Amino acid sequence: MKPLDPRLLRHARAARGYLALTVGLGLLTAALVIAQAILLAQVLAAAAHDGAPLSELLPRIGWLALVIAVRAVATGVQERYAHRSATRAVAELREQVVERAARLGPRWLAEGAGPRVVTLATRGLDALDAYFVKYLPQLVLSATVTPATLVVILGLDWISAAIAAGTLPLIPIFMILIGQLTQGRSERGLTVMQRLGSQVLDLVAGIATLRAFGRERGPVTRVRALGDAHRKATMGTLRIAFLSGMVLELLTTLSVALVAVSIGLRLVYGHMTLVDGLAVLILAPEVYWPLRQVGAQFHASTDGVAAAEQVFEVLETPLPVSGTRRCPDLSTSTLRLTDVTVRAPGRDQLAPAHLDLELPPGGTVAVTGPSGAGKSTGIELLLGLLRPDSGSVEVVAADGTAVPLADIDPHTYWPQIAWLPQRPVLEPATIGSLVAGGPASASGPGLPRRDEAAALTGLDTVVAGLPDGWDTDLGRGGAGLSVGQRQRVALTRALLSDAPLVVLDEPTAHLDAAGEQVVLDTVRRLRADGRTVLLVAHRPSLIALADRVVTVRAETVPAGSEPAEPDAGRGAPDPVAPARSPEGGTR
Repeated sequence: MKPLDPRLLRHARAARGYLALTVGLGLLTAALVIAQAILLAQVLAAAAHDGAPLSELLPRIGWLALVIAVRAVATGVQERYAHRSATRAVAELREQVVERAARLGPRWLAEGAGPRVVTLATRGLDALDAYFVKYLPQLVLSATVTPATLVVILGLDWISAAIAAGTLPLIPIFMILIGQLTQGRSERGLTVMQRLGSQVLDLVAGIATLRAFGRERGPVTRVRALGDAHRKATMGTLRIAFLSGMVLELLTTLSVALVAVSIGLRLVYGHMTLVDGLAVLILAPEVYWPLRQVGAQFHASTDGVAAAEQVFEVLETPLPVSGTRRCPDLSTSTLRLTDVTVRAPGRDQLAPAHLDLELPPGGTVAVTGPSGAGKSTGIELLLGLLRPDSGSVEVVAADGTAVPLADIDPHTYWPQIAWLPQRPVLEPATIGSLVAGGPASASGPGLPRRDEAAALTGLDTVVAGLPDGWDTDLGRGGAGLSVGQRQRVALTRALLSDAPLVVLDEPTAHLDAAGEQVVLDTVRRLRADGRTVLLVAHRPSLIALADRVVTVRAETVPAGSEPAEPDAGRGAPDPVAPARSPEGGTR
């Protein structure tokens, strides 16, 4: 990333105001540094050379104390707002990364971007605080204090100005050489951290399965090796930072020493006044100090800068084109998939391959097939979260007009669908609010309908066993309930929703016989209500409820070959702030 990348100001609004404040304080600091040096030189020269009494020095000492106090206040204000702005800017970038990832769709995340987004949205951007708090202010000071002090020195003594101007480029040269090496190490360290994060996430997601087979300690060696690699990369960066700090400090010391020797010799021979000599000597370190700090603080910000580069890469990834046509009423429309094929990411396989599926209004269709055949991918196609490599997905209105799903505005399509994934997605709220799809009151006309639906799904028994009943608060993902109880909450939401199309993806996958019976009763009620139901199922009891059964199959294709038709594009068609399905899945 550039020293001040314009993309950072474009994507993080908090950085704009902070930069303006930093520039203003930088100009003020430059003026205060010059005033402090001149006042201090005058006081010292008058006291040491002219023998001025304290009474004559007090006015200048007062002004000097005021300048020092104002400089301290400016530094405190800058640091105070630096931390605030850094927190806000990082929060903005996090929010934009997560939002962009949602708009790019599940397939983009599944193709390898998921772990990277998780790392960026959690720990990756934390290191950007050092960039805002330490590096950026010194960068502004090097653009204000350094040239201002150099101009003042030129007016006082051109020889000292020439020495400072000649030695000053050495600091950026060494900064660039050391910074390039450090930046490469930081990028490698971030890559190792992302790899470690992805493997830990996979381990956490599959720990129950590993434990069931007695293999929970299998990944320990690999995780430990990745942790050691990240530790070594981080320590290598720190070693270079300490060494570079020593090099820059040595250069600064030698440069100031050259100026000091020149001033001392000319003072001895009477070629310059003591006031000018002291002023130049006090200002000389201020010429090098901002650049010296830029080099020192650069290493504290390299991890954040590397993460910011990846953030910009995510934010600049092109979005798939979203449709603009209004969706027909799904209660009277037919959904049709014709010869749909999707190439599995990273594999020479079509899953599904040449899928034909028609979902008439009020009908119940079951989708079956072996694992990996593309059943869940077919659901993503139907939901508009993925576009096929070949074939067509259409909504056929009651008058026979066929509209491609890619041309339909998803915000008019998703509210008509209730989607229940294999593991229900429940946001933190009370059970009453969750099943009602919003804030629930203690009484109202919807309560009898809610109680009837809860009795059908068995949720009434669950609620009766909770201390606060319907007002029981659940954590993220339904924390506080078992998997089967969460499924009952989601099924109740589906029954209470007004969505004409209900999509159930393996609703009995994690349930026992009693839970399976609840699902069967729910599907029967949905059919009786005239709702259109799409089931992804393996169990014969659930398949028996369907009016039609469609078998999904996969095909293996030679490496490097392409589907029959051109790629139609992949990704979710702009699911920004999507409507929430009654069971909690994004529609």
